[in-house]
Amino acid sequence: MYQILTADQAAELIPDGACICVNSFVGIENPVELHEALGRRYHETGSPGHLTIISSAGFGVWDEDRAAEGYIREGAVDRLICGHFGAMPSTKRIILEDRFEAYNLPLGCISHAIRAQAGGLPGALSKVGLDLFVDPRREGPGINRISHDPSLVKLVELDGEEFLYYKLPRITCALIKGTAADPRGNISFDDMYMSGDALSICQATKANGGKVIVQVDKLVDVPSRPRNAVIPGCLVDAIVVVEPGWRDEAYTALMGSFEIPYAQWPEWTDRLEALTATRRQDSTASRIIGRRAAQELKKGDIVNVGIGIPEAVSHYARKNGMLDHVTLTVESGSVGGFPASGQVFGAMIGATSVCDMSNQFDLYDNGGLDICFMGALEVDRHGNVNAHRGPGAFAGIGGFANITARTPTVVFCLTFNTKGLTVTRKGGIVTVEQNGSIPKFVNEIQAVSFSAKQALANGQRVLYVTERCVLGLTSNGLKLLEVYPGVDVVRDILALLPFAVEI
Repeated sequence: MYQILTADQAAELIPDGACICVNSFVGIENPVELHEALGRRYHETGSPGHLTIISSAGFGVWDEDRAAEGYIREGAVDRLICGHFGAMPSTKRIILEDRFEAYNLPLGCISHAIRAQAGGLPGALSKVGLDLFVDPRREGPGINRISHDPSLVKLVELDGEEFLYYKLPRITCALIKGTAADPRGNISFDDMYMSGDALSICQATKANGGKVIVQVDKLVDVPSRPRNAVIPGCLVDAIVVVEPGWRDEAYTALMGSFEIPYAQWPEWTDRLEALTATRRQDSTASRIIGRRAAQELKKGDIVNVGIGIPEAVSHYARKNGMLDHVTLTVESGSVGGFPASGQVFGAMIGATSVCDMSNQFDLYDNGGLDICFMGALEVDRHGNVNAHRGPGAFAGIGGFANITARTPTVVFCLTFNTKGLTVTRKGGIVTVEQNGSIPKFVNEIQAVSFSAKQALANGQRVLYVTERCVLGLTSNGLKLLEVYPGVDVVRDILALLPFAVEI
C-alpha cells in the first residue's frame, strides 16, 4: 500500500548501495524535488552512498546546482549509466576527472534493457551498436579511465548472427514524475510531455523487491480512467505531492491539452524559444544545409530530425509546404507534431500520439522511419561519423545510434569545417569567404557513432550535406555527388580533404 510522504521522508526509503532508475528525458520531466531531498539527506548524513544511477536519456535540468548534480559532485554515486548527459553540466565535467564510473549506452538500448528486466530477462539483444564505440571490439561503453565493466555490453552470436547484449544492474529504486495520483494510488501522466520508461522501471523495481517513489503535481478524488493510469497503484510505495509553479501557456501547449493546428506551429515554436532562450543555429551555412537537406523529404515520410543544424530542415520543410505531408517523431515517444528544442527537447507541439519510449525505439530499431536528419562532429574517409564526443568533452550518444541504425535514408547535416567558417549565398551562388580552422572531414574520427560498414550491409542510402557540396556513401568510401554553384571543386573541396573521394 502506498504512503503519502514528504520528499524528505521519501528520501529515507533509499538505502546505501541502491540502484536508482530515473524516468526523465534530457532536461524534461525530472523528479527534481526527489533528487534535492536525496541531496539534503546525503549532505547531512553521508547516506545513501555508493549509489548506481540509470537513466535512458539523462536526468539533469541544465543547472549544475539543482536536481541530482549536488549529491553526484559530493560523492554519493559510484556508477552512472546514461544515454545522454547534455543537461548535466557539472556531472559531465567530473566524469572526465575520473571521480566515479560512468557509461554511455545508446538510449534505446537502455530503454529496452529496462523493459527486459521488467519481464524477468537479464538483458536485451540488439543490432544497434555493432561496430560503434560501444562494441567491446572497439572502445566499449566506459567514458573515463576507470570505467571497465564488461557485463554491460557483450558481443554474442545467435543463429549465425551477431548481436550486442545489453545488461543493466538490478534496479532497486524508481524515481518517477507523474501528473496525479488517484485514491487507489494510480499515477496518470495527463499533463506530462511524455511517460518515457515509467511503467517498465516500476515493474522492474518491484520485481527486484525495491521501492517505487513517485512525485506528482496533485492528488485527485476521482479514480483515473483505466487507460490513463500509466502506473497502477499496486506498484507504488510512496507518493510525494509537489504543486507545480506557474507555467506559461506555451509550455502547456506541449502537453496535448488542446489542439494546435499545423498553421499555428510556428507561432508556438517562437513563443517557446523566447521563453527558453533557445538559440537555433541560424548562420548562412546552416540555412544552405537545411534548404538542401529538406529536398530529400517525400510525401508520407515518417521522419526524425536531430538538434542543431538539422533543425533547419524543419524550417525549410515548413516553408516549402512539405511539413504538412510528413510525420515527425521524437525519441521520447511523441508522433505527429513539431519537435521542441533547447531546454524542452523531447516535447512536441501538436503531437497526435505519445507512446512509451521503448515502443518508439521498437519503431526506430526496426527501420520504421523513412528518413532521418542528424548532425555530425566528424566524418572519416570510410564515411563513419562521430556525433557524440569531442576533445575533452562529450554529450553522449542519446538516440542517435538507434535512429541511424536501420533508417533507409540517413542525411547528415554538417558544415565542411568549423571555427571561423564564413559563407555567403547571393542569387543562388555560394561563396566560401573563409574556411574554418577545424576540419570536419578527417582520416580518423575520435569515436564511432555511426558505422559506414553496417550501413552498407543494411543497404541504407547515406548523404553528407554541407554548405558547399553533397557527398554520398559508397562501398569505396565517399563520393562527391553535388557541388553548389559558385563553389570551386578543387580549391573549396578536394584540396581541403585529407583523403581521396570518388567524383
